[in-house]
Amino acid sequence: MADIVVNGNTSGAVTLSAPAVSGSTTLTLPATSGTILQSGTVVTEAQGGTDTTTGYYGFKNRIINGAMTTDQRNAGASQTFTAGGALAYAVDRWYGYCTGANVTGQQVAGTGAIQNRYRFTGAASVTAVGFAQRIEQKNSYDLAGSTCTLSADLTISATLTTVTWTAYYATTTADTFGSLASPTVTQIATGTFTVSATVTNFSANISVPAAATTGIQILFTVGALTAGLTWTVGNVQLEKGSTATSFDYRPYPTELALCQRYFFAWNAQGSSTAVAPSTNEVDLTCWFPVTMRVIPTITNNATAGSGSGVTGINPYIGSALSTRAGVTLASNGPSTQHANFYSTAFTVTAGQAGNWNFNSGVYLYMSAEL
Repeated sequence: MADIVVNGNTSGAVTLSAPAVSGSTTLTLPATSGTILQSGTVVTEAQGGTDTTTGYYGFKNRIINGAMTTDQRNAGASQTFTAGGALAYAVDRWYGYCTGANVTGQQVAGTGAIQNRYRFTGAASVTAVGFAQRIEQKNSYDLAGSTCTLSADLTISATLTTVTWTAYYATTTADTFGSLASPTVTQIATGTFTVSATVTNFSANISVPAAATTGIQILFTVGALTAGLTWTVGNVQLEKGSTATSFDYRPYPTELALCQRYFFAWNAQGSSTAVAPSTNEVDLTCWFPVTMRVIPTITNNATAGSGSGVTGINPYIGSALSTRAGVTLASNGPSTQHANFYSTAFTVTAGQAGNWNFNSGVYLYMSAEL
């Protein structure tokens, strides 16, 4: 048996075996607080390992779009939140609200290696602002009965110094959290962070009860964000374990696909094939990029309608352009994978093919948000 020399700090047990060799072998290990077992055995949490708190594995963050990089609804433009109104979705997966007076919110550039954050800008008479994400049951079920860590980069300008965080679970029905006016949630825990004008990463442990198998909501709130004040949020993470680890950066296409399970903004810009199955009718099918959480609610950002009589979407048949023909949601859709639309607002010949032209800035919104 060769001599084995272990250098570096360890606080766990180290069990090593080596084949017989002549001379001496020096093995240098990095500092670790985990446990190393022989024969390549993977150390589990039950064995005292730290496989959920090392910061090196992926997909640990249960928050989607915690880095605020995906903004299908606004494409980085400013958004107004109406005081006392219903919750309004902002950057993907996040909703905001306010009381007292309207505020604005916007995806903004970060600093250094941070690409984006989300920022609220206050106004006179504002009394409170909230920013939250609802986590689907399928993405949080295993957190029940465990300790989790919530972390976020936060900053507030000028006089405000406190951000309150609160965790909830859906009280009775999976993925059903109610409205702002009539919530159907049970509080898990709450706490505060003392925030300054300097961006700082804060963290807190949350003991998730065994009953929290119906979906989790994470809410951040501030008080009187008055005129001249801004509140900025970024790199929000909820992970299993009692230690805050490095932020889980996922590839952008992956993060976008995760967002599109809940919301998809569609602007075909003439690239979607249309067909005329009969005289005066042109059909269009939108295939969603990912399977949505539930059958989506469909609206149109140009008219804020329900999908019927949508304007700003113009069918081409051959070389003929219909002028703002109404587009209606077909009765055989939508599903969680596609939606069918048709127009009967102009004359065509059965069997003709063409495409659809979405006016610049006109989108159909497919929403399966919680």
